[in-house]
Amino acid sequence: MKKIAKLVALVMALVMALSLAACSKAPAADDETTTAPTEAKKLGLEILMEEDEGLINNYTAIAVNPDAKWVDADGNAVSDVKINTAGADAFINWLLSEEGLKACGEYGTEKFGVNLFTVKDDAPKSTKEIQKATDETKTIRLSTTTSVKDSGLLDTILPMFENAYGYKVEVTSAGTGKAIANAKMGNADLILVHAKASEEEFVTDGFARIIDGMTAERLTFMYNYFVLVGPAADPAGVKTASDVNDAFAKIADGKYKFVSRGDESGTHKAEIKHWPEALGITTDAESAKDYTDWYVSANAGMGACIKMADEMGAYLFTDKATYLTASKNYDEFLAGLDK
Repeated sequence: MKKIAKLVALVMALVMALSLAACSKAPAADDETTTAPTEAKKLGLEILMEEDEGLINNYTAIAVNPDAKWVDADGNAVSDVKINTAGADAFINWLLSEEGLKACGEYGTEKFGVNLFTVKDDAPKSTKEIQKATDETKTIRLSTTTSVKDSGLLDTILPMFENAYGYKVEVTSAGTGKAIANAKMGNADLILVHAKASEEEFVTDGFARIIDGMTAERLTFMYNYFVLVGPAADPAGVKTASDVNDAFAKIADGKYKFVSRGDESGTHKAEIKHWPEALGITTDAESAKDYTDWYVSANAGMGACIKMADEMGAYLFTDKATYLTASKNYDEFLAGLDK
């Protein structure tokens, strides 16, 4: 009996020890459950050609003329359009001030280690006193390109201007063609775009004005470069091309996948200049109907096209600022496309 009693005591002691061990390692509550961190997405495209003479990309600000003959999307006359000239002047004068030009020229250095835009040596400059907002002038409508928006530049410079002078800049972004068309309908007080021929047409058609202190409607003040990006394997051999036109010819000859903006934006118009003339590719989507096995006309903004090209492993013509923004933190960039 004594042996049995000792055995029972030993078993009970063992059970108690196991219970205490279990209590000391209690399971986490549901809201404390941890999961392995998801690996950050990496952009699968890299720059294959840059800073070729044919790749410079100028940006221009233009104030909208309040006395223009407005038209709707069908070309019909539109009346009762009101343009905030005071607000547009304030923003342009700030943009071309020492503070504004410095902010544009330094954008990207802190986050990327390199500036994404460069102020032109001959950029127009303003020393005008910037008028603060009133109840009537505080809302400024800016029509600009997706390249400007997706680069993140506006997220940095607009708060600087708005906080100092009391304005609120409402931004509409699209390809340059659509951004200008939007202004022609009276839906913008100023535009910030990058397609010289379209800008000149905007001026010729009477939609632009010269602001006080300037000598021209088109105020071209900064630039960056277009770049040709694609998969690291570079099956077309873009890296070995003699220039950008040769690179485009290599892509076409091998029928390698290429994603085009296809939206008559400044980037789209710059892209089509580089295809071999014999292909007959223009801004008209129908011009590429015989090349749909490799040429993808997206009719989309720059950010969306970067995402598409990345998924397809395709080549892409893009502004460098938006590409660098995407490559720095691709997850954050993709999230921004959904806003």
